[in-house]
Amino acid sequence: MELQSTYTIRFNDCDPLGHLNNARYIDYMLNAREDHLSQFYQLTLPQFHRQGLAWVVRKHEIQYVRPAFYTEKVTIISRLIELTEAHILVELLMYDEKQQSLKAAMWTNFTSIDPQTGKRKDHTPAFMELARIMDLHTVDLAAGIGERVKQLQAQVKAAAA
Repeated sequence: MELQSTYTIRFNDCDPLGHLNNARYIDYMLNAREDHLSQFYQLTLPQFHRQGLAWVVRKHEIQYVRPAFYTEKVTIISRLIELTEAHILVELLMYDEKQQSLKAAMWTNFTSIDPQTGKRKDHTPAFMELARIMDLHTVDLAAGIGERVKQLQAQVKAAAA
């Protein structure tokens, strides 16, 4: 199942030229992931907190490919691409509405923590089981996000041909 949703770029998120501000790409993508968990899996962050699970961002890797503009509709896709006892790696992709142009790609590494203490905590067996059914996507992580962007752009080009 492809986790995706469409968003409209808002005025207050843009620079004076109408381009989406670089930092706001991250906000749109993280908000989309939260929406996807709720919409497709009926999961919310407060539910996890009550179970003693939370995550903090350890690292973002983002490649900006094409600008997103004020009032433009964009499609954001989120995918789980790595799962370990201590972290999850999520791929977030922003395309134009028809997915004919890649706008940005981001890999976000989330570290599992105990929400009570704020200290690192391994995922529970119940969470690991749940996450495994979330359609883990195979991505060549060793090649890096730059190569991943090239692969995604080639897929867009092939789909257009």
